[in-house]
Amino acid sequence: MTRVVVTVMPREGVLDPQGQAVQGALGRLGFAGVTDVRLGRRIELELDGPDPRAAAQEMCERLLANALIEDFSIDLED
Repeated sequence: MTRVVVTVMPREGVLDPQGQAVQGALGRLGFAGVTDVRLGRRIELELDGPDPRAAAQEMCERLLANALIEDFSIDLED
């Protein structure tokens, strides 16, 4: 069994209202110098099979990430 970690983030240039809200809240709490915040998702999968990276790639393309507005990366952990 392989642990696969998928990170999904908004594409550069795509509006990230959650990130903007967090950035504003951090400023109001006194955290100066935060110039940008982008929020994403971390998805951990336990996969069996001969090619867990390819399986995760297909999952991302079909369900886990919106290809129009999000990018994703796939990391395998031992």
